[in-house]
Amino acid sequence: MRHDDLDDLFSAARACAPAPSAALLARVLADAEAARPRPAAAPLRAAPARPAPRRGPWSALAAALGGGGGIAGLATAAGAGLWLGLVQPVPLAGLTPVPAAVVLDTVELIPSLDLLAAE
Repeated sequence: MRHDDLDDLFSAARACAPAPSAALLARVLADAEAARPRPAAAPLRAAPARPAPRRGPWSALAAALGGGGGIAGLATAAGAGLWLGLVQPVPLAGLTPVPAAVVLDTVELIPSLDLLAAE
């Protein structure tokens, strides 16, 4: 079978596309009509619509930060960072022992890179 034969088969299939029967279309339309939502009954007296409250810049900022939960998480993280930055706990000070006579002009971020090097 050649490439042109396949193209001929596809064009023949496109030319004789089957049309749905009238009975099938009637059943589909009847199913769609049965599944269509019906409007709810109107209440006896509708309450007057209240105007939407105006949103100020603080509420827009709160919405941008994720609402109350986002603001609470941001405040907690900021407080923890401030506490750890200003009052360095004793266990954290012991992680980086530096003698007083050593002047730090560079910071080595990965001091034990030799362990990771492949030989």
